[in-house]
Amino acid sequence: MTNGPGAGIPAVSTAILAMSRHLEVRDVLKTIVASARELLDAEYAALGVPDDHGGFAQFVVDGVSAEQWKAIGPLPRQHGILAAMLHNATPERLADVREDPRFGGWPAAHPDMSDFLGLPVADGDEILGALFLANKRCPEGAPSRPDGCGFTEDDERLLGILAQHAAIALTNARLYERSRELTIAGERARLAHELHDAVAQKLFSLRLTAQAATALVDRDPVRAKDELHQVAALAAEAAEELRAAVVELRPAALDEDGLVATLRSQIQVLDRAHAARVSFAAHGVRALPSAQEEAVLRVAQEALHNALRHSGAESVEVTLSRDGQGALLRIADDGCGFDPGAVRRAGRHLGLVSMHDRAGGVGGKLTVESEPGKGTAVEMEVPGG
Repeated sequence: MTNGPGAGIPAVSTAILAMSRHLEVRDVLKTIVASARELLDAEYAALGVPDDHGGFAQFVVDGVSAEQWKAIGPLPRQHGILAAMLHNATPERLADVREDPRFGGWPAAHPDMSDFLGLPVADGDEILGALFLANKRCPEGAPSRPDGCGFTEDDERLLGILAQHAAIALTNARLYERSRELTIAGERARLAHELHDAVAQKLFSLRLTAQAATALVDRDPVRAKDELHQVAALAAEAAEELRAAVVELRPAALDEDGLVATLRSQIQVLDRAHAARVSFAAHGVRALPSAQEEAVLRVAQEALHNALRHSGAESVEVTLSRDGQGALLRIADDGCGFDPGAVRRAGRHLGLVSMHDRAGGVGGKLTVESEPGKGTAVEMEVPGG
């Protein structure tokens, strides 16, 4: 590929159009990284979005297989050259990143990198992330070199154009997600009002029917029995409405209360709303980056939903414990269990695919142990920031 200004403009245009097609933040990040790697013909590309804890809320790579990424381990910290791009908002173009005094090494499973080009992705004064590429491929016909062919000023200029449009695409995606959150919040408020009315009506009918049954017990037992059946049906409907409220109106309190307090309050509500006993224990958990905490919460909610709605469990135990710099979530129930071998069916029914995706999206790992008649245990390991 020739990366002169004229040849690069159509490729940049293609990359910009690709970014504009996506509305979800993570999809936009993936498209930015893939477009940058293809545009500059690099072996590796990555984009990190910083959090407020010295780590990365999201870190997307291209050119690294899923197996390699898993072996590399926890997400990187904001240090060395990554920190320079995030804090100083300056491009970095290096012939060999390993010789830079800020280079601090990388995990054993990390691919070897030499030539390096990195730029901040910024919206005005706000740095949204750091975009970087490594190991520039040599153009066709040019002699290959062990240390790569190196990135040029034209490469840096092209990546700068892409980074500017990436900032626009990322900002738009964030605005879209925020708008969607506000829409969902408004819908939840409406739903809460409707649920309140529905449950109130059910309970009112339940009380009147129970009173009628009481009055009929002595003089018309048959009719009293019919009324009691109606009481049972109304009670079941009211309980279902309340459970729907728990599922649909979960508080988004992570930012205010933290993961442990949010989990504890939600589990207390579930324990009151369901016949099964639902317990929670936390052991030495440290604050995690926001993306990790949200992933843990969502996986816990999905696993609890499965246990309480599908397993017939009498007891569900949730534990969250410190695991190195990260955390280990475990949801275990004594329900009917299932055959993990039937992955396709169980994955659709129990949301296993989405839970695996949430764990993998923050560099974590999800395991599910189950056996018919012997309950289910879901474990999620997440790295720290």
